Amino acid sequence: MPPASRAGGGVDDDRRSERVTKQYAGGHEQAPDAGAPGEEQHLRRALSNRHIQLLAIGGAIGTGLFMGSGKTISVAGPSVIFVYMIIGFMLFFVMRAMGELLLSNLKYKSFSDFASDLLGPWAGFFTGWTYWFCWVVTGVADVIAIAGYTDALIPGVPLWIPGVLVIVILLALNLPTVAAFGEMEFWFALIKIVAIVALIITGLVMIFTGFQHDAGTASFSNLWDHGGMFPHGFMGFVAGFQIAVFAFVGIELVGTAAAETKDPKRNLPKAINAIPIRVLLFYVGALIVLMAVTPWTEYVAGESPFIAMFALAGLGIAATVVNLVVLTSAMSSANSGIYSTSRMVFGLAQDGDAPRIFARLSRRRVPQNALFLSCILLLSGVVLLYAGKDIGTAFDMVTTVSALCFMFVWTIFLCSYLVYRRTRKDKVAASTFRMPGGVFMVYVVLAFFVFILWALTTQPDTLTALLVTPIWFAVLIVAWLFVRRSPNHLARHEAHIAHLRDDSVEADSD
Repeated sequence: MPPASRAGGGVDDDRRSERVTKQYAGGHEQAPDAGAPGEEQHLRRALSNRHIQLLAIGGAIGTGLFMGSGKTISVAGPSVIFVYMIIGFMLFFVMRAMGELLLSNLKYKSFSDFASDLLGPWAGFFTGWTYWFCWVVTGVADVIAIAGYTDALIPGVPLWIPGVLVIVILLALNLPTVAAFGEMEFWFALIKIVAIVALIITGLVMIFTGFQHDAGTASFSNLWDHGGMFPHGFMGFVAGFQIAVFAFVGIELVGTAAAETKDPKRNLPKAINAIPIRVLLFYVGALIVLMAVTPWTEYVAGESPFIAMFALAGLGIAATVVNLVVLTSAMSSANSGIYSTSRMVFGLAQDGDAPRIFARLSRRRVPQNALFLSCILLLSGVVLLYAGKDIGTAFDMVTTVSALCFMFVWTIFLCSYLVYRRTRKDKVAASTFRMPGGVFMVYVVLAFFVFILWALTTQPDTLTALLVTPIWFAVLIVAWLFVRRSPNHLARHEAHIAHLRDDSVEADSD
């Protein structure tokens, strides 16, 4: 398939395009600091199956579950169980669409690659920068959460100290190699898994022994004895979706890591197919136990139900440990954010959508310039700690904005999939990881996203975030109007797309 046509041109543009195309031959653009002269400039496939599986779990268990579930339970009651099940069900199809696209062409190194190839250069630009913005905002939310939980553990500590300290630590841990990131995220995810499993086991023991406490008796009947499964009616059920969506951001992280995953054709499907089981265990299972031990009426926004349950069980030390686990969860999410934003900016720079300096890798194949950019921007979270009324208010605002931007990115996945099904019939026929339901389920999920947007208009705090978010897209539109006219961008983009579509060039396999 020929590369996309280029508007304008001339001899200089043709020479520039030819030079960039040669740089892409055999892999990716070369850079002086990528290693030895002539060494290919591409990310190294250093993440093993162990890393990618735990990365998928870590992405599915975000700060929103530990910190935001208290508010979700308080507004939706026991119906929150169905909220998480429905969101998990819908996002599974988004991930299957993403997986089929990434595996249809192993030269796709990021979401912006297949968006740019299938929808056009504008889609790659908007997807890449919006996903970058998603994780910057999410990282800011995590910095806010980290400061809040540090204050709970060490009362009186200035909020800026833990915020700055965690950014410095994560930068130092991400600079060495991608394997270092994978190993760190492996242990972060393992800690979260152990904490949730411990909570479920402890809760089940309390339920089956009829544990007595001030709010009543631990029993599964607490799920329906306090106003039924839908105590606030349909609108209360709807309100649960506003907060719960943020708990799932990062579920697509396995796609970001695909370019650095060993044997992606085997490991990526395994990670994606396990999503339903993870949602049922870590979300639905944990929430059922929490609301069975303590009636949903006892939960309030801004307090972690996980910490409250261990404290209720008389396990004071365990409650402190869970506080540390929640802190670890926020660090894990911030770690994922730094990783994702740096890789996305690296990909944007290769496609000509970001300054060339961010396309350079260190000798260890780490996009260190993009890492520095991400960490500097996360410092804005420290400023927000002092700008809002309280930590909870700041957290709610940034998480809603983040969830909206993630929904935009997920929508681009689905639109790319529709074009892929229509225009790449040979690849569709050869696919070994076909999306269940195909085109029909794409429209079902898109309709669900429209429902989420409507749900965000029903509450004042989420409506404010909904009205603020378009400012980001207005900025992107203005930026795109300038970028798309740049001869350098046009040449680099054409060369990149030509590389992606050239079947004679094999994908990087190391």
